[in-house]
Amino acid sequence: MRNKKALIRKLKQEMANAETYDEWQNAALSLDHLEGNDEWKRIDKSSLYDYTLISRRLEQLRLCHRTNDMAQLTRALREGLHHDLGNMGNHKLYEKSHIGTKKLIEDYVSQVCYSLDFLCDNDIDALPLDKKLGFFEDTSLSFGRPSLLLSGGATLGLFHLGVVKALWEHNLLPQVIAGSSVGSIIAGIIGTRTDDELSELLDRDDHDLQAWKYLGLKGLLLGRGIYDAKNLEQCIRKNVGDYTFQEAYEHSGRSINISVSPAASKNQKTRLLCGYTSPYVTIWSASLASCSIPGIFPPATLIQKNANNALSPYLPLHRWVDGSVKSDLPIERLTHLYDVNYHVVSQTNPHIVPFIPEGGHPPDPSWSNLPWRMIKSELEYHGKGVFDFLRKKAPTELLRQTAGHAYTVMAQRYYGDVTIAPSYKLSDYMMITKNPTQEMLRQFMIDGQRATWPQISMIKAHSQISQTLEQCIKRTKRRLKLKIFS
Repeated sequence: MRNKKALIRKLKQEMANAETYDEWQNAALSLDHLEGNDEWKRIDKSSLYDYTLISRRLEQLRLCHRTNDMAQLTRALREGLHHDLGNMGNHKLYEKSHIGTKKLIEDYVSQVCYSLDFLCDNDIDALPLDKKLGFFEDTSLSFGRPSLLLSGGATLGLFHLGVVKALWEHNLLPQVIAGSSVGSIIAGIIGTRTDDELSELLDRDDHDLQAWKYLGLKGLLLGRGIYDAKNLEQCIRKNVGDYTFQEAYEHSGRSINISVSPAASKNQKTRLLCGYTSPYVTIWSASLASCSIPGIFPPATLIQKNANNALSPYLPLHRWVDGSVKSDLPIERLTHLYDVNYHVVSQTNPHIVPFIPEGGHPPDPSWSNLPWRMIKSELEYHGKGVFDFLRKKAPTELLRQTAGHAYTVMAQRYYGDVTIAPSYKLSDYMMITKNPTQEMLRQFMIDGQRATWPQISMIKAHSQISQTLEQCIKRTKRRLKLKIFS
């Protein structure tokens, strides 16, 4: 018994210190075997999900392949694919073991993806190319898709790069990526690169991200902020280029979304800039605005490309500031724009991370936590009421703006369906406005990967089918194009 406890501690330490996913996975699998979780994975039955429904769906798909009934397979996929079927994405199903979940769920997801790829890559008499494309597009629309949201957090937000790398290596990086403040810089870096360029980028840890240049109180008194916005602009443009939102999508196939807030106007609201809402705005100017924290960096003007490809101000009478103040995670807007129904959040805001529940999910209601939930709800309700009143009725503009920021901070949702966050130490807070060294960047990236690896199984259960549908659409479009021009 003593040896078993020592081995468990050793394996947990190996997981905590793993430098690669393979190292982490080997330790996690050994730990699951040692703790008896392997048997739990093999048993289909559980009250946490509808195992009977999923088992029947799985057998139906397998039967279609055995009998080579492609018409029935197409029908079974079209009417049977639903996001979170039978509650198989229930986070409790991924907390029992250190890696993986019920084998039935993993088998079902794998079979669906195999069936979709089979239909995509083989000639089916009952499904010519044009109908095949329609089938994949309709199924994708009804199934939904995931998104990745990258929060603010200044230099601490470089943790996002590790999260992106872990998702990328497992083919789980969503096509829809949103960012605010530093998250907008990372979203811009990722969203302006093709797959090959992104692979090369994520294999490096020598990125030039020297965004901070101190101006001091003189800069603040002159209305420029205590840090140099020109230096920040040069850093962003060096890493993102001069792409507009539309050009970035055409180049990479990824949809970038950046939150910005109006600096002062009462008649402008927080905006989500993207290829749909502002196709000709440059990503670097949107990111610069989203990083413009009042007092730290001055408000920024958005820059667009005109019909002649020349740069010019967009809404020249308005200036914009940090999007994370009012819309750190634009979950509702993404849902409407992109049919997103699953949100992966990388949360690094230093004032939020300490309050994120372990595992990133709020605790289930119970009698034991009822008093705390009641107190919390009362504080939130009355706090929002006070700040809502002050932001509308306070006698001075400064107090109204301050109350407005406080209200939006309290009213926001800072977590997603999966929330990936670092574990901050006091020393981490000292790095918020530091230019990262190569060693700091390397540490941020491995921290982001280690925090993401335990979530891979749950993200895969939710996202792999939609990712496969998107790839099938791309491949089918290419085949149709070749057919037309052949």
